[in-house]
Amino acid sequence: MKVDRRSFLGLGLGAAAGIAVSPVGMKLTDDSSIWTQNWPWTPVPVDGEVTYDNSVCSLCPGSCGISVRKIDNRPVKIEGREGYPVNDGGACLHGIAGLQYLYDPSRVKTPLKKNGDKFEEISWDDAIAIVADKLAEIRKSGVPEKLACIADKEQGSVSGLFKRLLKTFGSPNFYTMPSLESYLELTAATLHGEGKTISFDIENASFILSFGAGIIEGWGSPVNCFKANASRKERHAKFYQIEPRLSNTAANADKWIPVKPGTEGDLALGICAVILKKNLFNSTATANFKGGLNKFGALLQKDYEPLKTAEITGVKASDIEKIAIMFAKSKMPVAIFGKGRGDGAQSLKELVAVHTLNCLVGNINKKGGAFVQPKPEYLKFPNESMDNIAKKGFATTKLGPYMNQLVNKVNASSQPVIEALFVHNANPCYSLHDSKSVKQAIGRIPFVVSFSSFLDETAKEADIILPSHTFIERLEDVPSCAGIARTVVGLTKPLVEPVFDTKNPGDSILLIAKALEGSVAQNFEWETYEECLESVVPDIWDSLSEEGFAVISEGLPSGSPGVNVSFLAKNPSTIQAQGDFDLTLIPIDNMRLINAGVPASPFAIKTVSDKVLKGLDSIVEINPLTAKGFKDGGYAMLTTPKGSVKVRVSINEGIMPGVIGMVEGLGHTFDNKYVSNKGINVNELIGPIIESGSGLDAAFGIKAKIAKA
Repeated sequence: MKVDRRSFLGLGLGAAAGIAVSPVGMKLTDDSSIWTQNWPWTPVPVDGEVTYDNSVCSLCPGSCGISVRKIDNRPVKIEGREGYPVNDGGACLHGIAGLQYLYDPSRVKTPLKKNGDKFEEISWDDAIAIVADKLAEIRKSGVPEKLACIADKEQGSVSGLFKRLLKTFGSPNFYTMPSLESYLELTAATLHGEGKTISFDIENASFILSFGAGIIEGWGSPVNCFKANASRKERHAKFYQIEPRLSNTAANADKWIPVKPGTEGDLALGICAVILKKNLFNSTATANFKGGLNKFGALLQKDYEPLKTAEITGVKASDIEKIAIMFAKSKMPVAIFGKGRGDGAQSLKELVAVHTLNCLVGNINKKGGAFVQPKPEYLKFPNESMDNIAKKGFATTKLGPYMNQLVNKVNASSQPVIEALFVHNANPCYSLHDSKSVKQAIGRIPFVVSFSSFLDETAKEADIILPSHTFIERLEDVPSCAGIARTVVGLTKPLVEPVFDTKNPGDSILLIAKALEGSVAQNFEWETYEECLESVVPDIWDSLSEEGFAVISEGLPSGSPGVNVSFLAKNPSTIQAQGDFDLTLIPIDNMRLINAGVPASPFAIKTVSDKVLKGLDSIVEINPLTAKGFKDGGYAMLTTPKGSVKVRVSINEGIMPGVIGMVEGLGHTFDNKYVSNKGINVNELIGPIIESGSGLDAAFGIKAKIAKA
């Protein structure tokens, strides 16, 4: 399959929509036709009738609409779907490379059972029977709460089926991987009450104040953000980026504000202090504040006046005042949070402090501001019936609110606290901090079932793999979960017959539930996942099936939510980096790589710059003032409290002195010669730091040292 030069250079980043992207190196375009034709696992389509089918990409929370070009009914190209409410014709490089996942060398082609250190192929009937027998055993022993599940997200009908299975089985231990959507909901719950989420109208904002959110590094809905950024100059909107490194986002901003890593929340509170002191706040909005407003205001004036904030953050006091005044006096200001892509470790103090800026200036539920609204509830599953075993197990206390508590409890106990684990569309052994410890925890669980499409780092630890269709092969509802100003539910459609002996994960759950029989099976009355999906989205099924999407909410939400500042009034501590070394290592998000979910495709890996990956070596960015004695491109040994690795050095004035950075998304170890064993997984070098009062892993980085290799 040949990639034409025009399509390749466009990289699908909405070229038709006028989205500007940085050029790819000449080495890439020069040999593009050679390396695409030399992938032996990529089929070359015959000539035939050309048709187009619409679907939705689910490789990231952006959930873009796609148009798939087919020749003789075989998909050959993915483009952005014109008119789709999220991306309107744009698509990122991961989306346009989506067809490569169909034929990926690491795909699991049939159900697998671990036999010693190796996997052996088994039938679907045998695989389902093994899983059901093990679960029946756990339930018979009276400890159904010892079944747990890790999924990529909470929203959507497939996650709904996993939650339903756990609840009717008798377990409260359903977990999701960290995500921007989960942080949006947590921030909304802390400030505005449970059951809400937050979105940002950056498309209309007159001043965007970003605390590390990489809006052109994959934050939120990438294409939506690209387009909002591209239209900024036409709208005469200002954009300030606050982060320790001159990222692509910072380079595209009107102003880059370097800040000491981990002090972004303190800077936000310092800006709040100026707004309050100078009476620049919206008095109508602050009338809705509760939970110790006077105490909160006194705290800000005492601990976060400009000079103190400058000492904490490294940002000049005069700049803090200028930013505060500009933000408060802007017509439609919005402050956005979530470092990088927003799906890594985050501090609740920082999230809440940044959003408090929106609340102070009163730009909540207004054009160009932050929208606070109820979480979309479009799924209508029937009420569950639970037997006494399920009721007793489900009433037990969850092992912890977040993944890190689950990992810690599994590793700390001499007896299994979890007897069986389901993992769906998630790769915690790669994506979470201290990934070696996560792998150890997964290895201590007696029975692990993976629903992965690929034999990734976590699937390799499983006892049974029930392989799933890729998003090109399956039907599924895909809600947008990326903080954009409208909520859209899209529908992925099977655009090709399954290439291998895989199933829709929804069908796999139905088979397991029916095999368990009794009260569990009674809660899964559907014969197929397709039948289930149609029945649980009755209000939007016609729109989904006919248009391929349904708009759940759009435009300005109604009402002005209350604001409870009690969390901040308690003066939560700022997270400190772990370790005693002199430097601080921070992870870097790169649009061409993926840290969560599926790995980057071979296409995307090929586009990675030599400043990120040189040969098989990861690059560590270091400021010239910190790099004395090091040669640009030379080797060095990087050490953190979690281990030492050999890296190359890139001397870069765009990173603060005393800070070093390494890109996430490299260092995979599974069997894919195009993607794996390239670079280092930075998550192996950073340990979690649990934030008091929230329980979140808030490790923005880790202390490190670097020496000549």
